[in-house]
Parts: sequence; structure tokens; C-alpha cells
Amino acid sequence: MARTQGSHAGTTGPKVREVALRLFAQHGFAAVSMRQIAREVGVQAGALYLYTPDKQALLFELMRGHMEELLAAWTPPGGGPMAQLEDFARHHIRFHLDRPDLVFIAYMELRNLSPENFAVIEGLRGAYEARLENILRAGMAEGVFDVADLRLATMGLISMLTGVTTWFRDDGRLTRADVEAIYWDMVRRAVSAEGAGAPARAS
Repeated sequence: MARTQGSHAGTTGPKVREVALRLFAQHGFAAVSMRQIAREVGVQAGALYLYTPDKQALLFELMRGHMEELLAAWTPPGGGPMAQLEDFARHHIRFHLDRPDLVFIAYMELRNLSPENFAVIEGLRGAYEARLENILRAGMAEGVFDVADLRLATMGLISMLTGVTTWFRDDGRLTRADVEAIYWDMVRRAVSAEGAGAPARAS
């Protein structure tokens, strides 16, 4: 991303990304213009290019930042595969519920990335998915998990956990703690070998 000098740049750069995120989530990447972003930021359209080379770069930076933060925010805890899977599932829900707009564009706007940018994001997504896959593989080796297809199970669990963001509301019937506990129980039941696992831990 292009950079400018001085405190004004330090203030405006994050605001450009904040506005772009909100507009992309509300209207879709294709429907948002650089002029519209500039108007919301409060700068002339031409000045916006001091902060970013183009709209594609804005989308890529938002997606890359989201994935890099996700990767940095979780490392496997001590304990066996079951404890690690529970920690992964609960963390995934917490992280994504705090960032619904980023989650939306991270999935819905992949098609609008250039091939080069898409490859970078897919690499980051693959690194995150590998963490869950490694937990499942270790659990299978220990006999606590029984999964017919390791890759399919990984993708299915991540999709289920991420899907919470499409329906959850803080003023709804269930609290975040309720959702964590229920979803963890579903995850545990989905992968546990017969006789393995334990009731969901109270939050």
C-alpha cells in the first residue's frame, strides 16, 4: 500500500481501511467505487491514491490482515487432541463473532481477488486449516477421533464454526457462552471415536 508522511497519514490510512471494510460488507466489492470511499473518508478522490494504489489493494490488505491476525491469535495449547480441539473451536467462534464484516468479505469476496492475491490468501487459509487438520490427525492416531475423511472433516468443521456469524445476535436468545458450549458439543460428537470424549466444559 502506498504511504504518506506525517500524522495525517497515520490517521487517514486506518480510516480508509475502516471505511472500505464497511462499504464492501454493506454493498459488495464490485458496487463500491474509490470515489465513494473517498467521500466517506472525507478526502478528495485523487488524494485516496496516496494511501492505496487501487480498490483491489484495499480488498487484499483487508483479507490478508484478517488471516494474519487469525493465525497469530491462536497456538495449540498443552494437552491432548481433545483439549486442543475444544480450544480451537471456542477460539474460532470468539474471534469470528468479533469481526463479522471481515468474515463476510473474507468468504464472499474471494472471487474478486486477482489471481496473485488469491494465491496469497489461499496460502494463509491453508496454514490455518492445517492446524485443525493436525489436531484431528493426532486424535485419530490416539484413537480418540474417528473421521472418515480428514480433509473433508477439517473443511466441514471450519464451515460450521464460521457459520455462527451469519445468525448470531448479542441480543438474541443465546449468549456467546451458550453458543460456544453448544457448538463445541456438536464438534466433539462429530469427530469422537465411540466411547471417547467427555461432556462439554462449562464456560
